[in-house]
Amino acid sequence: MTSNRSQEMQLARKGRTVGVVIAATMLLWMGAQWLGGQMGWSARFAFLFDFAAIAALIWALVVTYQIWRARRDNRG
Repeated sequence: MTSNRSQEMQLARKGRTVGVVIAATMLLWMGAQWLGGQMGWSARFAFLFDFAAIAALIWALVVTYQIWRARRDNRG
């Protein structure tokens, strides 16, 4: 039972990390888009920030899937 509680706490920590990554990614991405527009950066920099945001969101999706699978396996 202790190991199950420990694993649930670990999954909850992973979930919080995913939430922080998603929120920070979106805030940084919007800030970079705004700053790039204000400073007249080329489209290459906009795509760089877009790809970085996509990579972070794909990471968050993969970790969320791992959390879902672990919780589903713990129930069964």
